[in-house]
Amino acid sequence: MARLAQTAGLTDVQQEILSTVRDFVDKEIIPVATELEHRDEYPQAIVDGLKELGLFGLMIPEEYGGLGESLLTYALCVEEIARGWMSVSGIINTHFIVAYMLKQHGTQEQKEHFLPRMAAGDIRGAFSMSEPGLGSDVSAITSKAVKDGDEYVLNGQKMWLTNGGTSSLVAVLVRSDEGHPEGTAPHKSMTTFLIEKEPGFGEVRPGLTIPGKIEKMGYKGVDTTEMIMDGLRLPADRVLGGVTGRGFYQMMDGVEVGRVNVAARGCGVAQRAFELGVRYAQQRHTFGKAIAQHQAIQFKLAEMATKVEAAHAMMVNAARKKDSGERNDLEAGMAKYLASEYCKEVVEDAFRIHGGYGFSKEYEIERLYREAPMLLIGEGTAEIQKMIIGRRLLEEYRFQG
Repeated sequence: MARLAQTAGLTDVQQEILSTVRDFVDKEIIPVATELEHRDEYPQAIVDGLKELGLFGLMIPEEYGGLGESLLTYALCVEEIARGWMSVSGIINTHFIVAYMLKQHGTQEQKEHFLPRMAAGDIRGAFSMSEPGLGSDVSAITSKAVKDGDEYVLNGQKMWLTNGGTSSLVAVLVRSDEGHPEGTAPHKSMTTFLIEKEPGFGEVRPGLTIPGKIEKMGYKGVDTTEMIMDGLRLPADRVLGGVTGRGFYQMMDGVEVGRVNVAARGCGVAQRAFELGVRYAQQRHTFGKAIAQHQAIQFKLAEMATKVEAAHAMMVNAARKKDSGERNDLEAGMAKYLASEYCKEVVEDAFRIHGGYGFSKEYEIERLYREAPMLLIGEGTAEIQKMIIGRRLLEEYRFQG
């Protein structure tokens, strides 16, 4: 199992971080994940452990109290955590997207105000684009911010906030027509606002309500919520970057990081499914021998391992591309698409290897079977990834006739 999904060229520091995270996953997450998931219980002890390890500040610059590590280091840590329980990786994903957006696009005052407390894990981040009437069609956003003196008033309903209840900072994308004449392209009249709130449900600050958790078939433990803004007033200094109209680009930059994260989660879940499948195949006997000795099962294990390896390689490539400062929407889209599809296939093959026991809640593969589908839609569906990939390929291979 240790031969799969290895990453060449890591520094001693990266290897030490990954070793520490791997040990934490094996000792603190895997033994309790299924029980907590079945109870849909927030993994507070696990989150506290990640806080002690400094993982909430992994990519935040050292000047703000973080570890200043690369996206690659972060992605490899996410892969390890998702191998233990995908919901835990979701808790840190949205936090890091907000921290990354602040680092890349925030004003100096915003960085100094938020990043040190985010690095310490005292502020937990969530971000919000989707609405009840839209998913990937961000241009159709209807929630709106209107200037009123020195403040903005926000109204609208948002959907699918990971960490919506437990977070204390939400980066939200809304329309802001101020300063943008009629006919301006929708993506040029959107702004990201930084909303500070109390953790919990109900009215968490005047004009802002988190109704409660959305019940899901999988991806449990982590809270997924709606968010209702009704006359929510924010000062102008809570516009990310201090200038309106840049929110779409800021969010898309953050989503590229998020897509690498989802790819890493797919790799981690697929690795765990392979581990469960190859172990069970050596324990279960039919017709006088372990099912691993049957050629049909060996073929299945070979396909599963190859998919794990391929997805990992593409995820690493996408992370390294982003770390180099280059545009990586093509690589991130490919990695997210392949890793999520392969994850679904590897989990299903491990489920099939388990036979009837895979359908029992006593076996871990049952949980993975319910978790894998979320990766097919998180941070953009397969169809959206194909659109991104196709458009970028036409840019790169433009025919000069």
